[in-house]
Amino acid sequence: MVGKLAAKNLRLEYVDSDIEIENKHKQTISQIFSTKGEHIFRKMEMEFVQSGHPSSNCLISCGGGLPIQEGMIDILKKKGKVICLWANPETILKRTQTNNLRPLLNTENPLDKIQNLFRQREHIYRLADLIISTDNVSPTLVAQKIQDYYSV
Repeated sequence: MVGKLAAKNLRLEYVDSDIEIENKHKQTISQIFSTKGEHIFRKMEMEFVQSGHPSSNCLISCGGGLPIQEGMIDILKKKGKVICLWANPETILKRTQTNNLRPLLNTENPLDKIQNLFRQREHIYRLADLIISTDNVSPTLVAQKIQDYYSV
């Protein structure tokens, strides 16, 4: 929602990496995870970043695992600005608890999984060009912060 709104405000094409991967491979992310595994999905993400989207005038939303692959953050930064939407694990749980389409969170204790993923990924997320805290912030305000960053 934030990405779409920010892209509209900035007059950029909006692209969601997960949707693009699903469309190209004719499977949902959950199906890809269950039939091919996370490793293959990460390869699909890399392929998407390298050649699966417009090279300019677009805002790309991606899942939290995409930038953590070896060398990916450097590739992303060469292609454009990297903005990390930051939230504490409890907020992430609240936002995702009714979404069964997130294969990594389909566990008995999703909060524990979120906390573990966050510990593993935090050092990469902190390399973003801009980090925006989204805890208790409306999508409209987050989109405005993205727009303000691009307007500078």
